[in-house]
Amino acid sequence: MSKLVKKLARAASVLALVSMVASPSAIKAQTAPTPVEVKALVGGTVIDVLNGKNISDAVVVIEGDRITAVGPRSSVAIPQGAIIIPAEGKWISPGLMNMHVHLGLNLPGASYIYNENPQARILRMTINGRKTLEAGVTTVRLTGEENGSDFVVKKAFDEGSFDGPRIATVGQIIVPTGGHGTLEADGPDGFAKAVRQQIKAGATWIKFSISGGISDTHGSIAAAPMTDDELRVGIEVAHRNGAKVTAHNGAPVAALKAMEYGVDSFEHGYYFTDPVLKMMKQKGTWLIPTMVVSQPGALEFYKRIGSPQWYLERQKVVGAEHLAMLRDAVRIGVPIALGTDQFPFEPNNGTTATVSEAETYVLAGMTPMQALQAATTMPARMLGMEADIGSITAGKYADILILPADPSKDISALRTIDLVMKGGKTVYRRAPKATN
Repeated sequence: MSKLVKKLARAASVLALVSMVASPSAIKAQTAPTPVEVKALVGGTVIDVLNGKNISDAVVVIEGDRITAVGPRSSVAIPQGAIIIPAEGKWISPGLMNMHVHLGLNLPGASYIYNENPQARILRMTINGRKTLEAGVTTVRLTGEENGSDFVVKKAFDEGSFDGPRIATVGQIIVPTGGHGTLEADGPDGFAKAVRQQIKAGATWIKFSISGGISDTHGSIAAAPMTDDELRVGIEVAHRNGAKVTAHNGAPVAALKAMEYGVDSFEHGYYFTDPVLKMMKQKGTWLIPTMVVSQPGALEFYKRIGSPQWYLERQKVVGAEHLAMLRDAVRIGVPIALGTDQFPFEPNNGTTATVSEAETYVLAGMTPMQALQAATTMPARMLGMEADIGSITAGKYADILILPADPSKDISALRTIDLVMKGGKTVYRRAPKATN
């Protein structure tokens, strides 16, 4: 049995024990099927992120975990006995998605914030998953966790042992020795084996670091440390095994070579040039910008965790070029899916990192609707999950937000969320303001 499998087994046993303690009913045999609960959101305006044709005075019918009907109140019957959730004067949006998340985030570089064992990390990730959900983010893609912790947490969320977002995950980041990540490999054979190991453990995406990173204590962000053969074979093996490939990257030269070999997406893109961005548009290669990590709104977080001065200086230098790159990407029409590289719920610029990221997209030239799409239907497409999530559509999971204002007109409306629902279950409801 491999070391990774042994670690996963130990971590799973710990989380399973915690789950039983937290919920004694989990160990009782079910004697009868639970009846499907029917709910109806009534009177709100459904935001159509697919076609832009919003539905006023709408009814959204939910049976179990999926939407079964959407339309004007005049044409959609509310099932008898349904639980009514009033939404008059509100806007109904798909749950948000964040495509660059580390629930076990531990920055910067070797100066870790948390000195924890694998079991403690899993518990912290579980708590962070709940906070993510309460911030309105119902689906995440984990872009690098340690020791198989992501697979354990995903299983717990999928089984309903704990409340958390839907998860797609890359497993560990695969890098050449000394690269920006944790799972080191060298040579084409080494990369092929590392890819197969992560897919065997449960990864549906594979992530390579094909350049340096802001938090690296050595090397350059614009460096391209992988050989062509390592990159080509790594991508080929992932695709042959049904996994998509993303690349941590800020280097234009590495980006062009990765696209030649069929990479599916890039994280960050700090120094991407017009030729790179135009090729991304041509090939349909996704950009996950993670703008918040390089912008001033993140300084509070970095200072709070004790980031060294060199890290703060590097972050400031990268920020201006990063924003210029995003403006170019929006202008050129590169497909963009929202991602933060901070906790989705992390305070940033007076809101959460997820909402601040979307606001930055508007600053860079997107319309509010385009920014909302970058947080909903675009990530669903990137994940290949558009049949199940990403819009308020009959047949899809009931991952829903109720908002007091319209984010398709002003993206900052996402700063206030009245209700969060995942799979038909209400997981957050904003407390009403106290009155004298």
